[in-house]
Amino acid sequence: MAAHSPTSEQQRRASSARGQQEPGGVISSRDNKWLKLFRASLRGSGPREGDPIAVEGPKLVEDALRSGLEADALLVSESAEPAAARILRVAGESDAGVSRSRVLRITDKLFGSVAGTESPQGIAALFKQPDWNLEDVLRGSGPARQAAPLVVVVAAVQDPGNVGTIVRSAEAFGATGAVTTRGTADPWSPKALRASAGSALRLPLLRGMAIPVLLAQLRIAGVKIYATNSEHEGQSANASSLSFDADFRAPAAIFVGSEGSGIPPEAVRAADAVISIPIRDAVESLNAGIAASIVLYEAARQRRQMAAGAA
Repeated sequence: MAAHSPTSEQQRRASSARGQQEPGGVISSRDNKWLKLFRASLRGSGPREGDPIAVEGPKLVEDALRSGLEADALLVSESAEPAAARILRVAGESDAGVSRSRVLRITDKLFGSVAGTESPQGIAALFKQPDWNLEDVLRGSGPARQAAPLVVVVAAVQDPGNVGTIVRSAEAFGATGAVTTRGTADPWSPKALRASAGSALRLPLLRGMAIPVLLAQLRIAGVKIYATNSEHEGQSANASSLSFDADFRAPAAIFVGSEGSGIPPEAVRAADAVISIPIRDAVESLNAGIAASIVLYEAARQRRQMAAGAA
């Protein structure tokens, strides 16, 4: 599923940190092992397989709890106690919850030294990774679960903000799941999580897949493969028109590449169709987040029309 491999060092640190717990008191040392784990996770580029997902900010922590993720620990600064009370109420309503012995309190100054944002809100948490597989990505969850597969594949997009935006649009427009390929920024990195506004915690997704493996699995599942491309007006003769020729009502996987290098050639060669997004000559290209949002909106429009016609 993911290209990352577990590291015994990260797991040892997590295990050791659990033994450093100080229930009922306020952590005051920068060398506390829990704080080291939070600092590394909140400022990292994404968790390896088996490592916790780091989430910062009360809204995202609540989203993670409501989505059913299991919390390893909750970190609360002194000034964020009111927000923590609300989060603990949400945790009490969820299946996984948060163990009271894993609610770690910290000074505001120390929280600032741990946080990954410039203006920290005093709440952060570590969550166990959800165990998604390709079947989950194809079937979806929640309202999208009964729909035909609609998967967005993020290929070689290195900007975590763009990755998060694509995942957010995928959830907004009814995609059943998302996949990132090797060389793509981690959708569970702190920056991507913030850009996704919590969608990366809810939408079934797979990280770091090899493109040949993914293509083979999509073919076996009977999913049509589309590669997106932005073209200047009058230069898209070899591509399908987004509005009229691309049929997203059937099972579909939409590949989105980086603004600079586009979709990897092996994915373009394997695609059933290349989708052109016509743009004016004065605009060189669209960034990945915008391109994906346009195509996903069109897919949602077609599927709504099909559902209305069947009603």
